Amino acid sequence: MEAFLTSATLVAIAEIGDKTQLLSFVLAARLRAPSSIIAGIFVATIFNHALAGSVGVWLAQLISPQWLPWITGALFIGFGLWALKPDTLDDEPSLHPAGAFVTTTIAFFLAEMGDKTQFATIALGAQFQGALTAVVVGTTLGMMLANVPAVLIGDRLAKQLPLKQIRWLAAILFIATGIVTIFIR
Repeated sequence: MEAFLTSATLVAIAEIGDKTQLLSFVLAARLRAPSSIIAGIFVATIFNHALAGSVGVWLAQLISPQWLPWITGALFIGFGLWALKPDTLDDEPSLHPAGAFVTTTIAFFLAEMGDKTQFATIALGAQFQGALTAVVVGTTLGMMLANVPAVLIGDRLAKQLPLKQIRWLAAILFIATGIVTIFIR
């Protein structure tokens, strides 16, 4: 349960203002197909985070158990610092002829590659190696908690959120998770 709750909380908060949430706003405005967009986000996230969590478990097997808390803790502290930098969307997604679901699935999967929530999922997979399913389900839930409202409410939500404060909250949570990982075993 700790792996699930930690994963869901960290990703839900870190995702607010993230480039994949910005992508959710853009897709919602352009495609106007909320159920297809939400389904595409879900499928892309499950695949991306299952891959990322598996990489984390694999990397944890290569690292000495005495160093693993130090490395994952340092990564979480790094994610905290990264969370303070506002994200931007590099370019708008191209529309796939197969429709909103396929466009969203492809665009979201690719946007999540190298994103802080993907790296966080790798670190969570390494930290909770025996609970990969809980990590993937938790990070996916966190992603959905942040992105479904973005799809449904769109620009109105973006203008209401105090993004600077949310980035600081995400940074504090990541840094606190890093400190706990390092010093409380």
